[in-house]
Amino acid sequence: MKYENDQEMKTGIYKQAIEEAFLKKEGFVGDGVANTQHHGGPDRAVCIYPYEHYSLWAKEFGKPLPPANFGENLTVTNMLESDVHIGDIFRLGEAVIQITQGRVPCSTITKRTNHPFLLKRIIQTGFTGYLCRVLEEGLVRKDSQITLLESHPKQVSILYGNEIYFHRQKDIDGIKKVLAVEELANTWRTALESRLSKLTTGI
Repeated sequence: MKYENDQEMKTGIYKQAIEEAFLKKEGFVGDGVANTQHHGGPDRAVCIYPYEHYSLWAKEFGKPLPPANFGENLTVTNMLESDVHIGDIFRLGEAVIQITQGRVPCSTITKRTNHPFLLKRIIQTGFTGYLCRVLEEGLVRKDSQITLLESHPKQVSILYGNEIYFHRQKDIDGIKKVLAVEELANTWRTALESRLSKLTTGI
């Protein structure tokens, strides 16, 4: 990808719509990430972004964003960050997935769209999308349904998790509430446990 002043970077953010793909534990066959330190892995195998946000960003920035602008594997409706929870389990075609964390957006989104304030606004609003692990592998088609199988009993929404992770970084009770969800992604668990330790012990 080229961005400002014809600078180049390697990225997996550009996605193309396809008719079907097999979803494995590591992600969709044929998909890939460039920065494996911050993207991908079993806890981040699937990236989901709510379709409803596209109209908000188009209105705010004065032009529509391209499909799969945020590098998501799935663009969904009626699954906002406020409505889904860490640990929720969904059937997706023949596969089964589980939400693990909110997505931590990176500067590639801004570079792709040339909207310098988009990344900041995503974090401000908490409209980040979210990531999932694969519990059961299977084929996913373009017209596959995504159906809730199990809503996590602790009901910690992605929007709440984003609020704690990005904005309320000294909220001890909030951090504990997020950490209480056993299904939380390991990267977020490590970061929040470290933050909690510093707040409670100074170490």
